Amino acid sequence: MKRTSYADSEFRTAFVEHYMQRELSFWSESVDDLFAELDTTRAGLSTETARQRLEAYGYNRFQRKERLSVVRLFARQFKSAIVLLLLFAAVLSFLLGERTETWIIFAIVLLSGLLGFWQEYNATNAVEELLSLVEVEAEVVRDGEPSAVKIDDVVPGDITRLNAGDTIPGDCRLLEAESLHVNEAVLTGETFPVEKTPGTVSPTAPIADRTNSLFMGTHVVSGEATAVVVRTGERTELGQISERLQYRPPETDFERGIRHFGHLLLEVTLLLVLAIFAINVYFQRPIFDSFLFALALAVGLTPQLLPAIITINLASGARDMATENVIVKQPSAIENFGSMDVFCADKTGTLTEGTIRVHSAIDIDGNESERTFLHAYLNSSYESGFENPIDEAVREADDIDTTPYRKLGEVPYDFTRKRLSVLLADRDESRLITKGAVENVLDVCTTAETASGDAVPISEAEPSIRDEFEAASEDGFRVLGVATRTWEEKRQVTRADEAGVTFLGLLLLEDPPKDGIAETVRDLESLGVGLKIISGDNRYVVHHVGELVGLADERQVLTGTDIAGMSDDALRARIDRVNLFAEVEPSQKERIIVALQDQGHVVGYLGDGINDAPSLRAADAGISVDSAVDVAKEAANIVLLERNLSVLVDGIRSGRRTFMNTLKYIFLTTSANFGNMFSMAGASLFLPFLPLLPVQILLINLLSDLPAITISTDTVDSEWVDTPRRWNISFIRDFMVTFGTVSSVFDFFTFGVLLIGLRATVTEFRTGWFVFSVLTEVLMVLLIRTRKPIFESRPSGPLVVASLAIALLTPLFPMLFIGRVFDFTPLTIPLFVALLGLLVGYLLTIEVVKRVFYRHISL
Repeated sequence: MKRTSYADSEFRTAFVEHYMQRELSFWSESVDDLFAELDTTRAGLSTETARQRLEAYGYNRFQRKERLSVVRLFARQFKSAIVLLLLFAAVLSFLLGERTETWIIFAIVLLSGLLGFWQEYNATNAVEELLSLVEVEAEVVRDGEPSAVKIDDVVPGDITRLNAGDTIPGDCRLLEAESLHVNEAVLTGETFPVEKTPGTVSPTAPIADRTNSLFMGTHVVSGEATAVVVRTGERTELGQISERLQYRPPETDFERGIRHFGHLLLEVTLLLVLAIFAINVYFQRPIFDSFLFALALAVGLTPQLLPAIITINLASGARDMATENVIVKQPSAIENFGSMDVFCADKTGTLTEGTIRVHSAIDIDGNESERTFLHAYLNSSYESGFENPIDEAVREADDIDTTPYRKLGEVPYDFTRKRLSVLLADRDESRLITKGAVENVLDVCTTAETASGDAVPISEAEPSIRDEFEAASEDGFRVLGVATRTWEEKRQVTRADEAGVTFLGLLLLEDPPKDGIAETVRDLESLGVGLKIISGDNRYVVHHVGELVGLADERQVLTGTDIAGMSDDALRARIDRVNLFAEVEPSQKERIIVALQDQGHVVGYLGDGINDAPSLRAADAGISVDSAVDVAKEAANIVLLERNLSVLVDGIRSGRRTFMNTLKYIFLTTSANFGNMFSMAGASLFLPFLPLLPVQILLINLLSDLPAITISTDTVDSEWVDTPRRWNISFIRDFMVTFGTVSSVFDFFTFGVLLIGLRATVTEFRTGWFVFSVLTEVLMVLLIRTRKPIFESRPSGPLVVASLAIALLTPLFPMLFIGRVFDFTPLTIPLFVALLGLLVGYLLTIEVVKRVFYRHISL
C-alpha cells in the first residue's frame, strides 16, 4: 500500500483545512490537547517532519497574489462607462475628420488613466513593508536540539525559544515564560509592553487579553520563553492583515457616483442617437449624412472635458490642502473627504495629546495630597532604570528641589513586581519610597496613612483605597500607588525589603485631550460629520475621552467582545446608534467601517499603525500622519503633516468646494448638451436640411467647454459647504431635464425667429443657431453655478473672464476666415439683435426656473 505523504495534494489540502479549523481559538485549549492536534512534543519536530509540513503549509511568509501585468493593470483603468463613451466619441471624431478633437479627447482620457494606474501600481508597497518585518531567523528545536532556521522555514508544531530582542516567528502558545514582556504595538497600537504568562484564557478573549499567546511580527522586550508555533504565514494575525491589503480597495463613494453618472449618459446618448437616426432614415434623408449627424450628436452629448475638469479641480484642491499641511496622495480622496459624514479615529494622539501627564495626587480618602506627590516625585527623580513616560511625566509636573536628598539604593522596576523603589536619605532620616501598580503596592503594605498623618491597618483602609482606585479608573485615569517606610538598616536595599510599607495615596495620570479638540468635534458636527472613536483601550477610558471631547450624552459603548458575538446584520442595525467602540481588535475596525458604508455612510478613518492599514484601505477617505509607520502611510490616501484634527475641518470644506465645482460642470454640460441635442432631434423632424453640420456640433462642444476649465477657481456658496455632498443621480437627471427643456424651448423660439421672422438661409440658420448655442452655454454657467440670484453670489475672476471672452469671440467667429472653413456666414445686424434679445430672455428665464427648481428639489 502506498504511504500517504504530506506532499499529496488531496491530503495536503485536508491537512491544512483541519488545522485551520482547530486553530481558531488555540489560546483556550490545554497544552496537551494542542500538542495532540499539532502532532508535536516539547522535544520539537524532526527535520523530515518539518520538511513535510513546509510542503503542506507553505513557507512562513505572506504570499502575494499574482500581480497583474503592467499592460493589464493599465488597460483596466479604461473600463468605466464615461471613459468608454469618451473613447467612442474620439473614434467618431476621427471618422468625421476632426483630428484635433480626436487627439484632445485621447489626451484627456490617457491622463486620467495614467493617474489611476500609478496609484494602483504603488498600492503593493504596503505589502512589501509588511514582508520586511519578518526577514529574520528563529531558534527552534529540531531533532531534539536547538537550531537556528530562517523564519520562512518555521512550521506549525515547531518549539521555539525566545529571548529579549527576538521577533516572534509565528502565532504561538506559551509553554514556559520567565519575566516575559512583549511589545505588541504592531497589532494593538498599545505602546506599553504586555506581560505574558502560560495558562489558558477565554475563547472569546480579544488579542490584547490573550496573555498566553504570542503573535508573529511582535518582539520580546524582556525575559525569555519557550512556545509552540500554531499558525504561520497568512494564517497569522499579521498575515491576515497582509491578505486584506492585497485586495483591490472597495469602490469609493466618488467612484461609484462617476460610474452611475456614466451609465446615465450612456443610456441618454444611445436613446437619442438611435431615435434621431431612425427619424432621419424614416424621412428618407441620405443614410450616410443621417448617420454622421447622429454620431455627431453622440459626441456632442459627451462631456469630453469631464476627466480634465475633475483632474484640474482635484489638483487645485490638493494644492489648497497642502498649504494646510495635508498631503493628498490619491486625488479622488478629496471629493470623498468632502462627502464624508462619519469620521472614525482612535483616541490616543488623535483626540488626546498622546502623552502622559499628572492629573493629581490624592490621599486614601480622595483629598489632594502634596505629601503623596512629593514621594512620587522623589521616586521618579532618583530612579535610574530604563526611560519611561510615566516617570518623565511626574518629573515634568513640578520643579521640586531635591538637593537635600541623597540616593542610597534602588530596586529597579520589572514587569513581574510592577513596582519601583528608591532608598533616599536627607538630614533627618532615610526612607524607602515605593511606587507602582496599585494592586502590587498594596501587596507589600501593612499600614496606610490618613489625612491627619495617623497610621491605620491596611485592612481598614483598603476598601476606601479600592473605591478611589475604581472611581479614578472609570474616569479614564491611569492610577499608581505610592508608599513609604523609614529605613534604619546599614545595608543595600533588595526586593525583599519591599515589605511593611505604609500606603500614602494614589497618583492619577492622564492623556489629556488636545487643546481645542472639543471645539473641533463641534465644528465637524456642524459640517454634518459624526465622530466615532474606535480604540483598543478599555471601555472606561474610551467613555471618559468621549465625554471630554463633547460626546457627553453618549452612554453606550460597544466592545470588541460584543462585536465578535454579532452577525453583520446585527452590527449594521446598531452601528448608527453607537459612537464609542472599545477593546476593539484590528480586524474589527475594518468590520465597523464596512458596516457604516453598508448603511449608506461615506467613511473617513484616521490611523497610524500596521493594524490600521486594512481599515485605511477600506475607508472612503483613509487618513494617516507623517509619523505613522510606512505601511499605514502607503495604505492611506491622505497624510497629515501634523496630527491635528482642525486641519481636517479645513480639508472637508476644501473637498466640498472641489466636489461642488465638479458638479457645476456636470450641471452645465448635461443640461445644455441635452437641450441642444433634443432640439436638433426635434428640428430634424421638420427641417429639410440638417440643423447643424457634424463639425459645427463638435465646435459648439469645444467652445462652450473652454470656460469650464477655470471652474476650479470658482467660489462656492456656504450652504453647499456646510453639509456633506454626494453624487445624486436623480438630482442630476432632474436638473438635466428641467434646464435642458428650457434650453430646447428657446431653441425652438430661435428656429421660429430665424426661419419665419428673418427668413434665414440654410447657412444663416446654422450660423445663428451656432452663435446662440455657444452664448447660452458660456453665460449659463454664471447662473447655474449658484442656487442664489446671480447678484448675491460672486463668481471667480478667471471664470468671468473666460466666459466673457468666449461670449465676445463667438459672434465674431463667423466673420473670420476660419468661420468660412466651418461653413458660417457673418451675422446681419437684425439677426444679431434678435439673437441678443433671445439671449436676454433665456438668461432671465433660467433665473426664474432656478428659483422654482430649488424650492422644490434639493441636492
